[in-house]
Amino acid sequence: MTDSTLIAVSTGRVRRSDRGEQMPVWRLRDFQNDDLDQAIEIWDQSRAPGSPEPVFTLAEVVAAARSGAPSVVAVVGNELVGMAVAQVHGERAWILLVALGGRWRNRGIGSDLLAHLQRRLSASGVRRISAVLPEGATGSAALEHSGYVRRDGLVYYELLEPPGPDQTLLSELGGRLMPIGLWNKMAGMESVKDIIERRIVLPLEHPNVADRYGVKPPKAVILFGPPGTGKTSFAKAIASRLEWPFVELFPSRLAATEPGGLAAALREVFADLAELDEVVLFIDEVEEIASTRTGLATNPAHGVTNELLKLIPTFRESEHRLLVCATNAVHSLDSAFLRPGRFDYTIPVGPPDAPARRAVWKRYLGNAAEHVDLDRLVAASERFTPADIEFAARKGSQAAFERDVPDNSGRPAATDDYLAAIGETRPTLTSELLSEFEEDRNLFTRL
Repeated sequence: MTDSTLIAVSTGRVRRSDRGEQMPVWRLRDFQNDDLDQAIEIWDQSRAPGSPEPVFTLAEVVAAARSGAPSVVAVVGNELVGMAVAQVHGERAWILLVALGGRWRNRGIGSDLLAHLQRRLSASGVRRISAVLPEGATGSAALEHSGYVRRDGLVYYELLEPPGPDQTLLSELGGRLMPIGLWNKMAGMESVKDIIERRIVLPLEHPNVADRYGVKPPKAVILFGPPGTGKTSFAKAIASRLEWPFVELFPSRLAATEPGGLAAALREVFADLAELDEVVLFIDEVEEIASTRTGLATNPAHGVTNELLKLIPTFRESEHRLLVCATNAVHSLDSAFLRPGRFDYTIPVGPPDAPARRAVWKRYLGNAAEHVDLDRLVAASERFTPADIEFAARKGSQAAFERDVPDNSGRPAATDDYLAAIGETRPTLTSELLSEFEEDRNLFTRL
């Protein structure tokens, strides 16, 4: 496992323990070899004096974790405070370890570790998860709180059909589990990432902590801004962070699949989505089906907008569903669609600033970034979206490649190659679009 695969990230917010002390919110990530020393300390702390020997030895647990078996750790700052390890055998997985630091028990960390571990196992085809622990061992409470059934005698825990998406239904809906780590690959756009992280991701990742502070995790949000600024990428990254299935609805395609038209197709899809335990539903260009109603009863678009307005409250009833709608024209959406009762947040996703453009350039240039003047490229691409920068980077690299093929000189792509590519790329963002976006930002942002 690589250290770039980050499962969950927290901010510097704090929670209070039962004793009134402030405790930082933990974050979860994959086990790394550098964690070994702290993992051994956690192992020792999790064993009560005089307790029976664990079923799986420390050597077995370490060997499994270092060989790439599903392994999750909880950390606070640089301190490792919990760890869970499993080993997969076909459709069955055995939990080898659930260990917590002495002062970090009864905080919900064990349940969080198990939940993330279960998602990984489910995605890899595991249908049954089992655990055998000594009586009263650390991790027993977390297992019981996570739906495992205790069998007396030998303390045996078993979870049949661990939570996971119905793969057949998910396939029929055109959905999929997004690759782990997409969030970290989102280059630049740090201000937008920070808002989405705090308002959307953290409450959904830590619902128990959110509940302590009276924070209700969001159920539906709108991302708005000029085309090409990364709204779809953010929706996919959210699904990747949460490890929830991602389903994208295309209204134009739906209309052709249902004899009753688009409104009937929407009802059918939302009914199918209700069978999924968790999902991020994404609707791009939502203005196509939720534009301002004119008041003319004969307008066929009214029925579709009305249907969507009816479906959203029911969708919001589930704890593990998130509706993300994206639009380039938030001002054209129906006022009833925009009200807080249906959408928790309306978040602007604007053009990348200079630091964001630099990050995007570095991402798409790869090794070529070492041979170019990034400051000049950033300044020259002021109105470029991330998609525009990607296009210009590919165009500049292609030009350098074609120049090198005849003589194989090995001369790297230079700043002038990319400046020429920038000059030949038409920016997506015009002055009119940017002016309209600023007006929309002032009128419709709700954070």
